[in-house]
Amino acid sequence: MKKLKYIGLGLLAILAVVACDNDLDQTPPLQVESSTLTDYASVLNAAYHYHTGTCTPLAVMGDFRADNALMDEEPYPAFDRYNSDLAGGDLVEQFFRPFYSNLYKSILSANNVIENSTDINEVAEAKFLRALSYFKLVKVFGDVTVILTPQPDISEIPLVDLTRKPAADVYSNIIIPDLQDAIADLTNSVASGRASALAARGVLGQVYMYQGNYGNAETQLATVITEASAEGVLLEANFADVVTDSSSEVIFATQVSSSVSDEYGFTEFPAWFAGDDTKAPLPLDADLTAAFDAAGDTVRKGLTIDTEDSVGVKYLGGLEQDWIELRLSDVILMYAEALNENNVPASTVLPLLDDIRTRAGLPSLTGTASTQVEVRQAIADERRLELAFEGHRWFDLVRTGTVDSEMGETVNSNYHVFPIPNSEILASDGVITQNPGY
Repeated sequence: MKKLKYIGLGLLAILAVVACDNDLDQTPPLQVESSTLTDYASVLNAAYHYHTGTCTPLAVMGDFRADNALMDEEPYPAFDRYNSDLAGGDLVEQFFRPFYSNLYKSILSANNVIENSTDINEVAEAKFLRALSYFKLVKVFGDVTVILTPQPDISEIPLVDLTRKPAADVYSNIIIPDLQDAIADLTNSVASGRASALAARGVLGQVYMYQGNYGNAETQLATVITEASAEGVLLEANFADVVTDSSSEVIFATQVSSSVSDEYGFTEFPAWFAGDDTKAPLPLDADLTAAFDAAGDTVRKGLTIDTEDSVGVKYLGGLEQDWIELRLSDVILMYAEALNENNVPASTVLPLLDDIRTRAGLPSLTGTASTQVEVRQAIADERRLELAFEGHRWFDLVRTGTVDSEMGETVNSNYHVFPIPNSEILASDGVITQNPGY
């Protein structure tokens, strides 16, 4: 494994040395300063690797904040209380700080490649990773600090503007252009743990969904679906195979391995779902069980949860299963949602779900819903059951404006996003501000 040491501005606490170990292809051990680099492959690998520090936080935010999973031991049940409790020190240190800091480390690594590499493919991959990093940041925190250049010298740190930029501007000025550039310069070829044009286009479609731009989302997602099969990206016939590392429907995943140290220093996501973490020994929310039962969904239920032990069983492979960032069924469901929001008739939209439902042993929804509202709910229900314990649920509720109706209470919109780590606010002398309510 190769360790690469380089200097960069890592938002406040990340001011000096950033090191990485990862399970992507790297060659012999060496430590170098960024100013001496001529080969940026290892810097790019670092940008990939830092995303391992986001998998568990996203899993916990996506499912435990919503109605799929529960915490048992204080202060962790704050995830189910929509107030300032979530900004408590232990929770910030365990979830939000590593998520925040590792994404900025990935961004700084990507910036280094984008600014210095002469390899078009490396630059395109780096732009994909920078876009993905900022997308995760705005989903979780809203407005965020933007840094688009590497910081080779600590003396330059005071010159960096740390003020948070509006999420809408981050989407328009960074995320979307970076993904468009990645699409233009990458091929559709899907390789384990690497960016591709197919992945960039899928994430771009997802970004447009989060913006409510359903016209552009429809275009991008339709292209992914059309071009996927030529790259061997196909729906698995067996739902048990969808989250395995050999799954044919994975478009992009962050590689994790029990044999390689990652960037998250606490209990990992499979343990939280499986109840192996003492803070959540019985993590299954009864509401998720009821949702499976109401749909008559015995196949996905049995492969996702264990009601007897009140745990999730989707990730039985533990850290030998990569964290899926995007898979084909997710794309199909988003595409159906976009079509519905674009006033396409239910008779056209609902059959798109047939292959996903057939492998779950369920009948077609065609004819069961006719209005846009009914189809919208049918797709939302399908997303919940198909993607349970994959970190999507809370973010889906927020982007569709259904938090209150699904959670059964009025939730102040302040708590649709999460708290900025207080260490960043203090280190910036208040230039970085906290989200309202925290």
